Amino acid sequence: MMIAPHHLAAKTGSEILKEGGNAIEAMIASAAMISVVYPHMNSMGGDNFWLISDKNKNVYAIDSCGPAANNASTEFYKNQGFNSIPSRGPLSALTVPGAVAGWKLAYDFSINNLEGKIPISRLLFDAEQSAKEGIAVTNTLRNNLKSKLNQLVDIVGFKDVYLKNGKIPNVGDRLVFPKLSNTFSCLIKNGLDDFYSGEIFSNIISDLDLLGSPLNSDDFKSYKATFVDPLELKIKNTKLFNLPPPTQGLASILILGVLDELSIVCKNDVELIHLIVEITKSVFKIRDKHISDPRYMSIHVNEFLKKDFIKKLAKEIDFERAAPWPDSSIGGDTVWLGATDSYGNTISFIQSIYWEFGSGLILPNTGITMQNRGISFSLDKKSHNNLMPGKKPFHTIQPALAHFDDGRVMSYGTMGGEGQPQTQATIFYRYAIQNLNLQNAINEPRWLLGKTWGEDTTSLKIEERFSSDIFDRLRSIGHNVEKVGAYEDMMGHAGALVSYPNGLKEGGYDLRSDGMAIGG
Repeated sequence: MMIAPHHLAAKTGSEILKEGGNAIEAMIASAAMISVVYPHMNSMGGDNFWLISDKNKNVYAIDSCGPAANNASTEFYKNQGFNSIPSRGPLSALTVPGAVAGWKLAYDFSINNLEGKIPISRLLFDAEQSAKEGIAVTNTLRNNLKSKLNQLVDIVGFKDVYLKNGKIPNVGDRLVFPKLSNTFSCLIKNGLDDFYSGEIFSNIISDLDLLGSPLNSDDFKSYKATFVDPLELKIKNTKLFNLPPPTQGLASILILGVLDELSIVCKNDVELIHLIVEITKSVFKIRDKHISDPRYMSIHVNEFLKKDFIKKLAKEIDFERAAPWPDSSIGGDTVWLGATDSYGNTISFIQSIYWEFGSGLILPNTGITMQNRGISFSLDKKSHNNLMPGKKPFHTIQPALAHFDDGRVMSYGTMGGEGQPQTQATIFYRYAIQNLNLQNAINEPRWLLGKTWGEDTTSLKIEERFSSDIFDRLRSIGHNVEKVGAYEDMMGHAGALVSYPNGLKEGGYDLRSDGMAIGG
């Protein structure tokens, strides 16, 4: 089974599985493909995180998040007159892209541990060809171009790639990425390490120097993706896994931990929405106060997963009234992909360039869009997430995985900034507690507390498919409710798959996306 928010990426991964590849190989192929067909959401110029569950139920986590440049510091920006890091353009491209290093580490693990045998040339072939031959503009891509063009049109190279005769292309128009195709060809010829120390590397550094990014050659040469210990939490009938800091994986896993501690089966949508929203508020306060590069955190993340701490959080939840919601400005755009193979391996994977189109900086020699993940740093030296050379930025993105006591393995996730932990918890709850099938668990109307996808408000946004009395009842208990469309992009593009002990695979994709779930 392969799931991705664009059908061509799902198709590419599924074909690798049909050719005998394992889940890691399928994921690399799909991740490469989606960087072409979903260019507003991700690129080789971004980061990724992996959860890998093997046939023996061992879980491995990969952190492929690049750190801030050695030249990037509070003084670097303040000396140029900035009180915050610019959100677009060369100065927002201040962290090393980790995505290709993540592909490489996972590929090596596949060869050494999972009998992987599909060559890189095959895994990147579809992405190379699609970039060369062109992709069809989707509604999602066109809508993002329309909403963000004013921010991006003056950034070097952007309009040359995305506009046709100076205008936003229509749905169905073809976009070609010849420079990006050449970059994939180079990776096929020279190997994935070429991104950090070879021909592609030289082209990237040449462009970054010319355009004024603080990144330099030493930043790339010294970067390596790493295996890290995943977060783990045992709840009733299930063990949950997620990524540790600098991701907000703690928020996702804590929401489910508190739900489990409360042991409440919600009788209606009002109860479910209120409960998850109130837990989210409590968990986000912890996230916003503590989570950053783990080397700089004052409290180890596992302290927040202790039973006594979760009990304390559960006691603070008010079942009758909505708590005040503090301002928060974390957003971002991402792709989540899932894969499971016939060998017993399951992957939960997420890849991102942060905001739509990242920094907006498309490198002329390679066609790579650079992420702007580093703008999550603060220039306030007193902040727990203050900018320092070599420090990893805070990441909203985090893939989720669950092992059920009955042998099922669930891989699930979404894009959508602050919505990610909320949506992950909702999909898991609907599937595991309310016993909805995966597709229905994803299709059902959703909600979002906080900012995401460029939204300016921190209201509780709820899709209009809920009945009108639900909106009234939520307002009556103090929620600042904002009704939005029936299938809103801001709710994220989610997906989930479950592998059963008997070999059955169940998958679901998000109707809000251009995606697909394909079984083999």
